[in-house]
Amino acid sequence: MFNRDALAAALADGGGLDFNALAATHAALFSQGAVELPAATLSAIRQLVAAIESVVALPSYRDRVLSWAPPGIGGEPPARSVFFGYDFHLVDAQPKLIEINTNAGGGLLNTCLLRAHGAAEAAAKIEADFVAMFREEWRLARGDAPLSRIAIVDENPAAQYLAPEFELFRHLFERHGVAAVIADPAEFAEAGGRLLHRGAAVDLVYNRLTDFSLDTPASAALRAAAAAGGVVVTPHPFAHALYADKRNLTLFSDPATLAEWGLPTATRATLLAGVPRTVAVRAEGDEKAGERFWAERKRWFFKPAAGFGSRAAYRGDKLTKRVFEEILQGGYIAQEIAPPSEHQVWVGGEPQQMKADIRAYVYQGRVQLFAARLYQGQTTNFRTPGGGFAPVFAL
Repeated sequence: MFNRDALAAALADGGGLDFNALAATHAALFSQGAVELPAATLSAIRQLVAAIESVVALPSYRDRVLSWAPPGIGGEPPARSVFFGYDFHLVDAQPKLIEINTNAGGGLLNTCLLRAHGAAEAAAKIEADFVAMFREEWRLARGDAPLSRIAIVDENPAAQYLAPEFELFRHLFERHGVAAVIADPAEFAEAGGRLLHRGAAVDLVYNRLTDFSLDTPASAALRAAAAAGGVVVTPHPFAHALYADKRNLTLFSDPATLAEWGLPTATRATLLAGVPRTVAVRAEGDEKAGERFWAERKRWFFKPAAGFGSRAAYRGDKLTKRVFEEILQGGYIAQEIAPPSEHQVWVGGEPQQMKADIRAYVYQGRVQLFAARLYQGQTTNFRTPGGGFAPVFAL
């Protein structure tokens, strides 16, 4: 049962946030509903995450995905990268992987929601796990050296929709003895290989940028310091290339490629059942490709390979011919549509049907937290009354 006062207390205690002010600007950030899922569904998600990790470890997979990665992402860092978000739709209670993110937001917002649903002990354990995750990233890169200062980084952070979560993280780090700042990448300077923010050295960057390769002018100092080994960046551009480029889904869902790589039969079955068939959209060299995709467009969801947040993504049945011609110019993948599950949520005393995306927050292949995003319409939007983040509980 949702408790508004408990959520308000969690936001105030966790980050000095005022619930009423937040509700005025983010009316659809938190849903009052919760999603209950069979334990078998959650277990299937964990199995799929483990199967993907086994593929990512293969040299042949890495060679393939790094061949289309942006230039200059550097070699693999010792740290693993925080807050992988595996996003799923559920079809007949079976998880279908829609995409993998390597800077998934909402983790701390969802621990506040757990408190609002009476799961304060679970929330505290997850928050402690989050802190341990950042410390482990630092340990992998720097051993026993002290971690003194973290920068939470995004472009114009105060204007980001999830800016309240940045404050939650800043307070969380400081409660655990680590100084923390929230910064735009343009506020940094690089000196002697170190990253400086207003003259103070930054040890670790919690990277919330959608500049996944750190190649914009604003990220120049951050990129230079990272290349010099003077700052630990997590999530790291290398992790995005390994996991989050949507072209990688074409490999996870291709039975011939998985067989060629010698994966065990059970692992292949897990991947093919859980990753909707995904293919690159190519018109060049295949004159009939465009005609086939157009004829079958209702079967596909079209996404830019390097996109995020549903930007420039289209359901095939909603496509205009003009937009489809732009898609054929390249840079898109087509994924078989896996419709989201629907759940009843009470809004203003009335039941509403909401679609759900299920997110697994993952570190080093282990699921730390399950959460849902409830919405109406084509994609998640944080605009649906009664929608927003919702906790996930096992039946």
